[in-house]
Parts: sequence; C-alpha cells; structure tokens
Amino acid sequence: MNGKVTDFSQFAPEQEKPLGKLLPDGGFCSIFRSIGCVGDSLSSGEFEAVHADGSKEYYDFYDYSWGQYLGRMCGSKVLNFSRGGMTASEYCKTFAEENGFWSKDLACQAYILALGVNDLLNYGQPVGSIADIDPEDWSKNKPTFAGYYGMIIQRLKQIEPRAQFFLMTIPRDEREGQIPVLADQHRELLRQMTEFFDNCWLLDFRAYAPVYDAAFKEKFFLGGHMNPCGYILTAKMTASYIDYIIRHHMPTFFETGYIGTPYRYHLD
Repeated sequence: MNGKVTDFSQFAPEQEKPLGKLLPDGGFCSIFRSIGCVGDSLSSGEFEAVHADGSKEYYDFYDYSWGQYLGRMCGSKVLNFSRGGMTASEYCKTFAEENGFWSKDLACQAYILALGVNDLLNYGQPVGSIADIDPEDWSKNKPTFAGYYGMIIQRLKQIEPRAQFFLMTIPRDEREGQIPVLADQHRELLRQMTEFFDNCWLLDFRAYAPVYDAAFKEKFFLGGHMNPCGYILTAKMTASYIDYIIRHHMPTFFETGYIGTPYRYHLD
C-alpha cells in the first residue's frame, strides 16, 4: 500500500458522453444478472421477408434481438417481453396477461422499456402526460400512452420493487412531418417519468445515438427493420449507456446483487 487515495473520477470523467465509446463486454451493465426487455419489433429481432409476388411478411427472430445480444455480451439472462407491432396499451390490456409476463417467477433486476414508435407514430395514440398516472392505483391511469407506459412500470415495480428501469427514447432519422414533434414529446415524457418514478433512468438515444439516415440504414437496416449488425450495434449502445449511468451514479447501484432477495446492506 502506498497510502494514496484511489481517484475514482477515472470511472466517470466529467466531459464524457453516454455513447462516447462502445464497450465490447457491456461494462458495468453486467451487474444485472436478469434483464427484461419490454418492446416492439426492434426489441424482438424482427426481419422482413419479400416474397416472389412482392408481398412482405415479418418475423420475430428473438435470438437476433438486441436484448439477446446484450445478454450474451454481459453474460446476463435476458427475457424478451416483446413482439412486433407492440404498443403500451396492448401490452397492458392483453399481451402481458396472455403470456404470463406479470408473473413473479419472471421478475428481473432491471427492465429496459422501448415502446412508443407504434403507439404514437403508427397508431396515433395520444401522448398524454405525467398527470395521467395515478401513483396510488395503476388501474385508474388515463387511456393515453403516458397512462399505459406508466402502468407497465407500476406493475413491474409491484413484482420487483427494487428493480432498476431504463427508458429508451426514439433515435433521430431523416423523416419529416409530425414524427420529430411526437418523438420529442415522447422524449420529454420519458424524462419526466425518470423524475416521477424512483430507480428510473433515461437512455436518450434521441440525443446521443447516431442519426438513422440513409447511410446508416444502408449498413444496419434490412428494409424497415434492422439487420443482424444493426441489432448488435443497438445492444452495444444500450449496454454502454447503462454502464455510463452506473459509473456516474455508483452508490445507487451498490446493492444490485440484493435485488430479488430479502437482504439489504443500507437500512432505510
């Protein structure tokens, strides 16, 4: 021992950006031994196939999903609570119940939520606001995207109260019209949710991920969905962003190993 105090600032440089570097092994994201991914087609490894007559079909290849790539990268168990076309409202009304996803047997230490594209951009679900969430009774939430999205978090918190939640915003792309407006409203809503709920963090891909422009899609997309390289890239970005959050808020994650157990170190 040389008597010097270790400088932990090296783990969280002040000028660092969340996706300033992509980690090959997931970094500190690996502290979560079980992760649930709640999402739509892009969370399900969906590919589209074109038939001889020009028609298209879509298939969820879960083994190619960014969640499963993340799991293999980090050595964590990752569960896909997702399906192509999923919305927060369908998840709450039918999908989760029909598939047993509210079961305590499927409780995870962390959840990554990636919903909103279908809800807002494809089906015109009202965005809503934080006021649509009843903090005492999720069954009284308003029938808006905010109400249903908040309901997912609330119900998962009932299953595992100490779980950590990571909410993913919609990346930028070259599309025009109402899409940027709705995506920005989605981002602001999720930011507010990180303040409304405890143990809740923003994965702001809208601010820090590459723009999904024509050059990006040429490399990482297969039609309207990602190709295998695109899903691997998303896994690297997701794990690296979570690593960034952990390194910048390390005391919050000290007891991660006790999530899902009755044990504690710091008593409330």
